[in-house]
Amino acid sequence: MTMKNKILSNKKIWFKSLLMLGLVAILLLGNAHDALAARTGGRIGGGSFRAPSRTYSPPSGGYRSTPGYGYPGGGGFGFPFLIPFFGIGGFGGLFSILIFIAIANFLVRSFRNSGVSGDVGYTSNPTVSVAQVQVGLLSSARELQQELDRLARTADTSSASGRAMVLQEATLALLRHPEYWVYGSAESQKAGLDAAEAKFNQLALTERSKFTEETLSNVDNVLRQGNREALPSGGGELAERLQQDSGEYIIATIIVGVEGRLELSQINDSEDLRRALQQIGSIGSDRLLAVEVLWTPQAEGDTLSTNDILTYYPNLKLV
Repeated sequence: MTMKNKILSNKKIWFKSLLMLGLVAILLLGNAHDALAARTGGRIGGGSFRAPSRTYSPPSGGYRSTPGYGYPGGGGFGFPFLIPFFGIGGFGGLFSILIFIAIANFLVRSFRNSGVSGDVGYTSNPTVSVAQVQVGLLSSARELQQELDRLARTADTSSASGRAMVLQEATLALLRHPEYWVYGSAESQKAGLDAAEAKFNQLALTERSKFTEETLSNVDNVLRQGNREALPSGGGELAERLQQDSGEYIIATIIVGVEGRLELSQINDSEDLRRALQQIGSIGSDRLLAVEVLWTPQAEGDTLSTNDILTYYPNLKLV
């Protein structure tokens, strides 16, 4: 091998080594940046998708058939009740009336057995709606984070009334800050009770997976609070870098499981978002099966950048 070839070979080796070192440095710096931009999250919720227990009690009033006459089990007029109103010569008309009563009695029994009487449309697998509303706000809405933090620390999420209160207070907190709204989205889907829980859990897990850490949660009245220290909020190179590197946003998500139908329109502007929040916040405790309220960032000093929005929340629309 000539001297010239040796020099070229050494240059190639050095070039490959420098390239590898550069790749390693990029990976390390990328991981360090991700660590600095950790997305902490908060969570409030609870509930279950057990089928509601409903029973039908037939009315106690009305005429009942006399044993041996009419139709067993009551619900129609007995044969002796009709005798005083008809003479013997009207037996043909009486027979027609009895046939009519038999048909009516059969229809009443059919409706009762199907659950239509007293509880319209109830089945063992009723329709359940699973809905989600997301709001992206400017980070200057710090009081929203504080309200959600207080709600998480004080709410009773073990009762239906407590969960309904959480839903109302969370939607009210968002409705009070329309000047900070930047993004929004809404979706709803229907399923049977036996499949709705899986859909609800899927939505909740998708949002929770976007957090690097859940630093505050109150689920089914179990309060958990992380010990993560807040990032520096004043002065220093790190704080300055974080302020310059992101537009800083807050993302709040509300997920509900509701008995019956809940239709949410697509979000195209702030009025659509307002209507969706009012609609989901007005759900009563008698229909609310489960609720999850999630927000990020939660820890003081954390940031959510424009790149984070584009990467993790592509379904959000500008409002």
